[in-house]
Amino acid sequence: MSQKPQYPARDTGAVGGRPVSPGVTSSMAAMSAAAPSTGAMSTRQIAAIAVCVGLNMLDGFDVLVMSFTAAGVSAEWKLSGAELGMLLSAGLVGMALGSLFLAPRADRFGRRSIVMTSVLIVTVGMLLSGMARSYVELGALRVLTGVGIGGILANATVLVAEHASGTWRNTASYLYTSGYSIGGTLGGAVAALLIARFGWRSAFEFGAIASFAMLPIAYWRLPESLSKVEASAPRGSMRGLFAPDLARSTGLIWIAFFFMMAGYYFVFSWTPKLLTASGLTAQQGITSGVLLSLGGIFGTVIFAFIARVIEVRRLITFCLIVASALMGVFALSTHLPLVGLMAGVALGAMSTSAMAGFYALTPALYIPDLRATGMGWGIGIGRIGAILAPLATGALVDRGWHSVELYSAFAGTFLIAALALGAMVPGVGRSISAAPARG
Repeated sequence: MSQKPQYPARDTGAVGGRPVSPGVTSSMAAMSAAAPSTGAMSTRQIAAIAVCVGLNMLDGFDVLVMSFTAAGVSAEWKLSGAELGMLLSAGLVGMALGSLFLAPRADRFGRRSIVMTSVLIVTVGMLLSGMARSYVELGALRVLTGVGIGGILANATVLVAEHASGTWRNTASYLYTSGYSIGGTLGGAVAALLIARFGWRSAFEFGAIASFAMLPIAYWRLPESLSKVEASAPRGSMRGLFAPDLARSTGLIWIAFFFMMAGYYFVFSWTPKLLTASGLTAQQGITSGVLLSLGGIFGTVIFAFIARVIEVRRLITFCLIVASALMGVFALSTHLPLVGLMAGVALGAMSTSAMAGFYALTPALYIPDLRATGMGWGIGIGRIGAILAPLATGALVDRGWHSVELYSAFAGTFLIAALALGAMVPGVGRSISAAPARG
């Protein structure tokens, strides 16, 4: 991509009259210098973001494909709740590994090459998952696929932040996150049709085809990261994340990621199975998962534009608190179809919008040479929470817990995440969302 003009960094001292830590300030300046501060974006920038949305659709489908196939897999291999929980967590284990160890390599070798490699890993993992001969083998292949997804997600998130103009950066991050819900919604609809006719293996085969189709698109339209400003920390260094001016932000964003994703992946991984156990049909269970994703699409698109005028950190906190309340409403409405429908869509909207806010906020905390490392570790820590949530749920299901008890317990994870965000430096989100661009 051609060299971008440099613009004066904004928000270099304080935000709204409140002090911002030096590490956050330097990161905002780096982000401002990486892309034009004007509102208009070039065709290349828009195309790069569109490709990243497509890549995030793979993540949305990959996370939900196991929940969509859970009933069929359980029936074929007669799995217990704990064994099914292991399968639901296996892909998340891979995503954590990919986010923690593959994604940060992009700070040394380039984002584009790591993304392309990761897409190839996803393609192979999905293809082989459809051929698995036991639940242990399927679990291992889910880990492999997750490694690729983890490599994609962290770097695509950073690429969106780096290629969007300053005025549209948070909006672009929210629209990027909508790809997750689009992938879950469209993929779930296709998976339901395929599973009904060809069995659960066909859902993984479809995933392999979709992933393979992204390879030439990414090769053609996904550019490398924009030129980086000079960094004060070693490139891709974990030590840099805990420099004195970044340690607090890094620690709190990790806590918030952990609990947010624990709640999020409980909802999206177990809802179809829990509702089926409550008396709904397998098809209705899959439909509930699709409704959650559909709500995520609406929510992220709406909040994409709200994020232009409201501090991102406050917006995330609002979404987390409302999502926590909605989990109780959703659990109590399984026998009230209309209420359950509305609560499910709203829960999908709020929880997915909260996650989108994390993707908008986190890259701005770090300078370019730490950005993939910071994003990768934030997502990786979050995936650990996402791993533990389905495992814990499976164990609790085996102990006789019902959906109301489970949703009530996991509602607390969103509240803990909101408290961690509240402890961050005031104004962190505003410096990249509400402040007018200058150039």
